Amino acid sequence: MVEITSVYDGDLHCTATHGPSGVCLATDAPLDNQGRGASFSPTDLVATALVTCMLTTMALRARRESLAELPGVRSRVEKHMTTEPPRRIARLPVELELPGVTYGPEARAALEHAAHTCPVRLSLEPAIEVPVRFVWT
Repeated sequence: MVEITSVYDGDLHCTATHGPSGVCLATDAPLDNQGRGASFSPTDLVATALVTCMLTTMALRARRESLAELPGVRSRVEKHMTTEPPRRIARLPVELELPGVTYGPEARAALEHAAHTCPVRLSLEPAIEVPVRFVWT
């Protein structure tokens, strides 16, 4: 169990504190929803959680399979909101770039499976489209 506390600071800003580490994270409403876009919005954090969970789960799988570390692996995610109410995330297209990673087909498949089955991905509403593109360069 991890406790995260949050405080509404006013003017559509919040501050969340990670209990175990004490690290704070600020959020702000996005420009298209009455905010200033001065920080991550709550839905931005969902997109961020998705790609960082994919990267972390892939690295854990690589470690478990005694594969080389995955330094330099990069991710990109686009957050697309619905245009009709209720406001929600509609799509999160993801691109994972693995420069210089020279694994064979079996290892690649294992890492791709790890990304597709990370805890955040499995926790998302099925209505959210999550196309994933792997770029093995």
